[in-house]
Amino acid sequence: MTLKKITGFAKQEQIRNSSEIHGFAKGRRRSKLREGEGPAAAAFWQKPRSVAPQRHSVTATVSKMAGADGDDSLYPIAVLIDELRNEDVQLRLNSIKKLSTIALALGVERTRTELLPFLTDTIYDEDEVLLALAEQLGNFTMLVGGPEYVHCLLPPLESLATVEETVVRDKAVESLRKISQEHSPVDLEVHFEPLVKRLASGDWFTSRTSACGLFSVCYPRVSSTVKAEIRQHFRTLCSDDTPMVRRAAASKLGEFAKVLELEYVKSDIISLFTALASDEQDSVRLLAVEACVSIATLLPQEDLETLVMPTLRQAAEDKSWRVRYMVADKFSELQKAVGPEITKNDLVPAFQNLLKDCEAEVRAAAANKVKEFCENLPEDNREQIIMTHILPCVKELVSDTNQHVKSALASVIMGLSTILGKDNTIEHLLPLFLAQLKDECPEVRLNIISNLDCVNEVIGIRQLSQSLLPAIVELAEDAKWRVRLAIIEYMPLLAGQLGVEFFDEKLNTLCMAWLIDHVYAIREAATCNLMKLVEKFGAEWAQNTIVPKVLGMANDPNYLHRMTTLFCINALSKACGQEITTKQMLPVVLKMSNDQVANVRFNVAKSLQKIGPILDSNALQTEVKPVLEKLASDTDMDVKYFAQEAISVLALA
Repeated sequence: MTLKKITGFAKQEQIRNSSEIHGFAKGRRRSKLREGEGPAAAAFWQKPRSVAPQRHSVTATVSKMAGADGDDSLYPIAVLIDELRNEDVQLRLNSIKKLSTIALALGVERTRTELLPFLTDTIYDEDEVLLALAEQLGNFTMLVGGPEYVHCLLPPLESLATVEETVVRDKAVESLRKISQEHSPVDLEVHFEPLVKRLASGDWFTSRTSACGLFSVCYPRVSSTVKAEIRQHFRTLCSDDTPMVRRAAASKLGEFAKVLELEYVKSDIISLFTALASDEQDSVRLLAVEACVSIATLLPQEDLETLVMPTLRQAAEDKSWRVRYMVADKFSELQKAVGPEITKNDLVPAFQNLLKDCEAEVRAAAANKVKEFCENLPEDNREQIIMTHILPCVKELVSDTNQHVKSALASVIMGLSTILGKDNTIEHLLPLFLAQLKDECPEVRLNIISNLDCVNEVIGIRQLSQSLLPAIVELAEDAKWRVRLAIIEYMPLLAGQLGVEFFDEKLNTLCMAWLIDHVYAIREAATCNLMKLVEKFGAEWAQNTIVPKVLGMANDPNYLHRMTTLFCINALSKACGQEITTKQMLPVVLKMSNDQVANVRFNVAKSLQKIGPILDSNALQTEVKPVLEKLASDTDMDVKYFAQEAISVLALA
């Protein structure tokens, strides 16, 4: 069986002359042995072979395999190997992405002894090439002989974990974490753990930041002596002189805490958490907040007040808005971690302060958590806490000067109605909903309309119609056409939430009125709105409710309104189906071909072209074709042009 059959390797171009490849490979081999390459690279390109000493060793292997099978399809692999050192970055990247194919061609032994050392020695390349290499090596376990030999992948990945580019290091660490699970406990201590120590004590900050991501994957599977060493290394990195290293350590603090024994969480992790949360760099302090969630879930309830809460209180009032933002962003998770008692005593006042924060970003993050925070409050005094402490802050945010804050609040405020019940919703929340529904920011209005179903479930459709719908109607008739346009865009969403009966009763007339608006953009949007409504409510509803009103506009004295009829037919024909289009819409279109206004007539031609594919062949030949032929001889040039185009497209010539 050939390598092509084994790997599914797709040959990109047919290489006719195999001798050209051998010559190319020899030339490339000579060019590779230049100053500055390591011994492994030289061995890779020049290793003597008894079978074909004059030829590039890897290329010779591939060529021999190809010759044995009589299959030229393996020769492109020789080119891939040569491209690993090509001056063209794209060719090197292409070869790296097919590294598994090269490894399969070489076999597991030569991959271990030649390919991997070569890759290790030549890790000085463009970042995108190194990124692809780091990703490939994470899936190389079986290509080097399975878990028994997986430690062979550590040297190149260790080198990649020390490069300057962050994304390359992160991908190398990701691959190292992946292959660490394939090490046996013995191999983990013999090969992997020393690698972590080397990275942790490296001269450059790049290696030390990479080490932070590896402690947690090896800690659970090593001996107690090695565990003590790992904890010491992590402590050292948490107090490193370089902020980037402390930042990396802080980002992995919670993850590392999860694999430690509880006694070491209390003795080691808490002191590190406190130190990092008081770091001079706010980028370190905000990551400590994230770790706080993991640490709090690990500790018994009685230890939280003394070990975690002082630091959390400090973070919630931090001088840096970024740290306060992180507290607000993680507030619901913190609330669940610390439990109801601490929430009531400490987190409620902290949440109030975050909702009143001087920075809009912090207020927006806190506003986004209002519903979730209220849901997780203790049930016995939830309503009292919300009404007394949270709702006053929410009322202030409704008229906030920053639109992002108002938008964040609008996306969740409707959810409070299910928590507070019907009476409180009608008395306290509905005025807030109305205020936001009339907000100048479109996103705020959209977020309110998008969540009307929450309120509908609590107060009922009738109460809703008496309170919010008048405001919607008022906006729909606003003097500013852009405001009207915004409401039209929300209408299908609103219709889906309120149901067909309520829509017909309250909003149908409004939708039809938009079709004769004096602004074209409104008429166009209203046409699209009708199409979406038909898709939502079905063809039968359209036939009974919409189509008669649309077709009635064909006799309107204003030619713009007659043209709107044609635009509606274009939009509705597909959704309504062949029967309604043929029996009800087509006769109206054909009748309008006699309109006195040329703009109407050429739009008739365009409409017939649009609905033609929906009609059956009989209707096309007997009804549509004669009308188009008549329009094709019209006195107006535009009418003639569009009629001839329709005849051509519908193949009626």
